[in-house]
Amino acid sequence: MTAQAAPVVHPLPADWRDFFALTKPRVMTLVIFTGLCGLLAAPGAIDPVEDFTAILCIAMGAGGSAALNQWWEADLDALMKRTADRPLPSGRMERHSALSFGLILALASVFVMAVAVSWLAAAVLAISIVYYSVVYTIWLKPRTPQNIVIGGGAGAFPPMIGWIAATGDITLMPVLLFAIIFFWTPPHFWALALFVETDYAKAGIPMMPVVAGHQSTRRQILVYAVLLLPLSLAPFWFAGAGVLYGASALVLSAVFLLLSLRVAVFRGDATDMDMRPEKRLFAYSVLYLFVLFGALVADRWIMG
Repeated sequence: MTAQAAPVVHPLPADWRDFFALTKPRVMTLVIFTGLCGLLAAPGAIDPVEDFTAILCIAMGAGGSAALNQWWEADLDALMKRTADRPLPSGRMERHSALSFGLILALASVFVMAVAVSWLAAAVLAISIVYYSVVYTIWLKPRTPQNIVIGGGAGAFPPMIGWIAATGDITLMPVLLFAIIFFWTPPHFWALALFVETDYAKAGIPMMPVVAGHQSTRRQILVYAVLLLPLSLAPFWFAGAGVLYGASALVLSAVFLLLSLRVAVFRGDATDMDMRPEKRLFAYSVLYLFVLFGALVADRWIMG
């Protein structure tokens, strides 16, 4: 009697939902929203076709970057409970499919933006794609606990790209919008990292809570929240945003600071099942950005 050969396991055929999952839809929603807000807050008339094309390119660029990120990190994602069910680590898709999909989206987004909208907007879009796919994913994330701090620039580009698509140039306002997201990113992601620390530790990713500990991470969250408050008011003080935006920024950032203070003084760790201060800050941080940028657009179109 001969021993039976072990069955060969083939990846399941991917369908459109797996390709859609590669684009990280929840993250892309925020990217599209902030890019749209940058476009709508910019001075000048609305061009429906050109503006739709610009937002489509921003979405394609973000989706392509996310697919390339998952292609590179497939082995790491398989080690973490939070990401193990993604298309690549779960075996529903082959890696070369994700790579091809990501490259096609990324290259097409830059090409269409350059041809149909603006070469400057296309150049900044290309920088944002390389920043996330290469600088953050390949270089920073596996090497330094400052990965989120430096890599935060990747997610800060969309409102700047939207502004450039509408106006054709870079002024103080899009720079400030970039800076707001840049300083918002560390407390947003570190709040998440605090209650999924064991995942990052298991995968060997040097997130701040893994390397520096919980108390140091909480203190740094508070520092960034303190800096974010005056920075969020800068468009009102220096770049022409109106009272509606200014009042919204003051209230929203004050609440952000209070929630960060609660995180800073909390003494629990990842073994605590609730981690409520961290979870509240993480959830609020998403709401914060949506409402803040929404107030900027409302200030421009409602308040005049």
